Amino acid sequence: MRRLILHDADPAVTAVASALADAYDVRPIGAAPPEEAVILATPRSPVPVGETIRVLGLVPAADAGPWPPSWHAVLPLAAPAAMLEHAVAAAFADLDAAAERARLERDLSELNAIGIRLSAESNPRFLLETILSKAREITNSDAGSLYIVEERGETPHLRFALAQNDSVAVPFRTATLPLTDRSIAGYVAITGDVVNLADAYTPPEDAPFTINRRFDEDSGYRTKSMLVVPMQTPQGQTIGALQLINCKDDRAARLLGPDDVERHVRPYGARHEKLAGSLASQAAVAIYNRRLYLSIRELFEGFVKASVTAIEARDPSTSGHSFRVADLTVGLAEVVDRCETGPYRELKFRDDELMELRYASLLHDFGKVGVREHVLVKAKKLYPADLDRIRHRVELLKRDLRLRTARAKLDHALARAGDYAEHAARLDADLATALAELDRQIDLIGVANEPTVQAQTFMGEILRLASQTWEDAEGRPRTVLTPEEARVLAIPRGSLTDEERLAIQQHVVHTFQFLTQIPWTKELRRVPEIARAHHEKLDGTGYPYGARAEQIPVQSRMMAIADIYDALTASDRPYKKALRAEEALAILDAERRAGALDGALLDLFFEARVFERVARSL
Repeated sequence: MRRLILHDADPAVTAVASALADAYDVRPIGAAPPEEAVILATPRSPVPVGETIRVLGLVPAADAGPWPPSWHAVLPLAAPAAMLEHAVAAAFADLDAAAERARLERDLSELNAIGIRLSAESNPRFLLETILSKAREITNSDAGSLYIVEERGETPHLRFALAQNDSVAVPFRTATLPLTDRSIAGYVAITGDVVNLADAYTPPEDAPFTINRRFDEDSGYRTKSMLVVPMQTPQGQTIGALQLINCKDDRAARLLGPDDVERHVRPYGARHEKLAGSLASQAAVAIYNRRLYLSIRELFEGFVKASVTAIEARDPSTSGHSFRVADLTVGLAEVVDRCETGPYRELKFRDDELMELRYASLLHDFGKVGVREHVLVKAKKLYPADLDRIRHRVELLKRDLRLRTARAKLDHALARAGDYAEHAARLDADLATALAELDRQIDLIGVANEPTVQAQTFMGEILRLASQTWEDAEGRPRTVLTPEEARVLAIPRGSLTDEERLAIQQHVVHTFQFLTQIPWTKELRRVPEIARAHHEKLDGTGYPYGARAEQIPVQSRMMAIADIYDALTASDRPYKKALRAEEALAILDAERRAGALDGALLDLFFEARVFERVARSL
């Protein structure tokens, strides 16, 4: 196609222009501005201006200017033909250079936009689709495929990850191929070379690969020009291969038959190789970064699970509690996210927010690492060693009583009193009564040691044991219980003293202090805040801070419901029996009525039967 030269109506200019008619399409200037042209004009000629026009001014030799600044060059009207031809060629070369610069700017801008989009895409499937669709777009490719290198054991494989085609439907199914040079994608992935075929059916004779024509034969499609580039990171790691098929001269064209292929398909040029290679490099970095992110997340996930398992191993009766609480809490959040009515209809959770909630739930009891183990697993009011000490004390008292009785008998016998038998019988009866009373007191202590609610009168009797004295063999006063032991046994509910209960409650503070030491990402920065409020109550009766409703994050309110439910229904613990689901739900409802739990969230917990996510056979 010959390039266009326009000229004004001046006879002298027309004569100069006509000398170029053999090499160019020469026409007079018309009303419509040209898309691209060199214009021959005089200073008096009104000529169009623009990025795609170059004006060569033709002036009399005596004309010293000034000349319009939009002119590309100035020549005398009587310039030799060689000079004129050179000036025209230079003007067209300048147009070509400007067009190339504009094209490069567009390409760079488009590649930059693609790179930004690739770096922002977190969904692996969408990431692959974006890579292939954008690669086809910038190279005018009708079709394309993506192959990803994957490590499976010691042998890497090539996964056929995605296929796209504008002209025919692609019955795509992912497949795994051996990573060898027998396939063109495998060859490119192994060697890192770019393969550019004008006709895929006629590869170079020395090529180790062959083209699989099965898709073409089944669909009636014709794969002709093909460009395959490696997806490599800057460090040289091959992530996969990008395969582009049938470069078209018209992006909108559809290749429905051989005639369409012959009419519209062109070989891929050097520019296409550069564009596809640049995008493939960006794609490799994006996939690598995504893999790295997932590996780090998997590593952290493993650390969290191992940490939770290690903490729960200190109290085997709570095994699995944190995982169940996380499951219930995230399940409730998903129900809230789908809710279209009620006070939480506007509340939605992104995937990263659900992940944040899951980590907070998994780690909500991590602070128990700071609680002494014997307090953490305390099942009775007295520690086993303390109860053994009391029993041993009673046995010593019994021994002393028997010893005192034996001495009294001996003293009476040595006094040669006549009523020895009667006196000895009274001593034996008194001894039996005392021993029976000690046995009764031990039984009382055993009952009081259970973490159940006892009557006030019963607790009063326990306290009196600390003041009732017995004489040992030397006549010194002794008690079955010390005041501290009696105080512990008189705990009205549960097994913990006030000091121990405070120590247990401090696990929330320890959890917060531990979690704040972790450099959380922006998406997970609220994990410590959510975890530390899971024991707070809307009415301010919770711990450790006594926060009220407006101070408690909604995520923590969800976790509170899940935590209480699992604690009530978990397998039997030394200090309590597991409750059936209906019993636990009734207790949760009572807590709601008392103003401690969020009623709207609890309704959703009930209605969606979130609790069935951790259904147990009780």
